[in-house]
Amino acid sequence: MPKMKTKSSAAKRFKKTGTGRIKREKAFRTHKFTMMSPKRRRQLRKATLISDSDMKSVRRMLPN
Repeated sequence: MPKMKTKSSAAKRFKKTGTGRIKREKAFRTHKFTMMSPKRRRQLRKATLISDSDMKSVRRMLPN
């Protein structure tokens, strides 16, 4: 069977952690920060792990 190609869009959005989980950045980080509270902006800075329900589809997009 031939090797699966990595989806370029997924490769730009997701990174694997050392333990094999998949990390993502949070949404809503481009503009309109004046209407957000400082707490909300601070929380959006941190990356987070993808949910377990999305794990299977994202792993398929990142075969390596």
